[in-house]
Amino acid sequence: MKRVEAIIKPFKLDEVKDALAEVGIQGMTVTEVKGFGRTGGKKEVYRGSAYVVDFVPKVKIEVVVQDAQVAAVIDAIERTARTGRIGDGKIFVIPIEEAVRIRTGERGEEAI
Repeated sequence: MKRVEAIIKPFKLDEVKDALAEVGIQGMTVTEVKGFGRTGGKKEVYRGSAYVVDFVPKVKIEVVVQDAQVAAVIDAIERTARTGRIGDGKIFVIPIEEAVRIRTGERGEEAI
């Protein structure tokens, strides 16, 4: 099992959610986050003064999937989250040792 984390632009969330549903993803965790990458934020002007917005609002999507689904999930996120502009985000894949469905006690891939 793997956890796929994607940091994307907030306005792309609905498109990504629909694309993940098309590849069979039934559940996910979505968190509003802030951060910056290589560009270090963006410059804005307010009342004639320039300043740098260090932390840019993003959305983090987390899904735990079977190993066989990882490529399809990454492809769906990458295809729908891409705008071609700076700040489109990142995708990370992390191994999961165990999963337990608390309600039923199911373990492993049956729990996801």
